[in-house]
Amino acid sequence: MTIKEVGETYGVSGDTLRYYERVGMIPPVKRTAGGIRDYDETAVRWVELAVCMRNAGLPVEAIIEYVRLYEMGDETIPARLALLREQREHLYEQTRRIDETLARLDYQISRYEVAEKTGHLTFDKNKCESGMPAGTAEK
Repeated sequence: MTIKEVGETYGVSGDTLRYYERVGMIPPVKRTAGGIRDYDETAVRWVELAVCMRNAGLPVEAIIEYVRLYEMGDETIPARLALLREQREHLYEQTRRIDETLARLDYQISRYEVAEKTGHLTFDKNKCESGMPAGTAEK
């Protein structure tokens, strides 16, 4: 596949793909005799992994380290496993914070929906989800 085809398939630009290769987020891509990148099935799978990991919020450095370890061979399996577990824990924490924020937004929305019907905005004094300290009244 050409860089354009891969970019269109995964929704990234050619510049992004070249960057991924340059910094080591994907292994070097084979080239044609004319020097054009030729993405084979293996290269495409690496692109897919890199795009997926970036979309999930993994840092570039973690992806680079994973590729570096992979290229060193099977003796790095324990290190790769540890890296993946660490990144998973970061994602779980991020998900927890997002869920907490969603719960706060849901509470805010519910109070505004009631206010829209009644003309009066109130918050439960025992809930911090209002985005204001407990006991604070909205004016």
